[in-house]
Amino acid sequence: MPNPKGNPENLKPLKSDREEPLTQNLNFRVTEKMKEEVKAQDDPPEFCREAIQKALDEKKRK
Repeated sequence: MPNPKGNPENLKPLKSDREEPLTQNLNFRVTEKMKEEVKAQDDPPEFCREAIQKALDEKKRK
């Protein structure tokens, strides 16, 4: 019987070239228009991470 969880290779943690690994999830509410605009991006998760980091960096400078 095949493994229901798939190939054992898929169970290994992803390797990242980031300085800090992405280990946490964040959920927040947005308008439907915002959601559609974000989903239209080439890489929506990375787009959100970059936008949040940019806002945090700007806030630190103030």
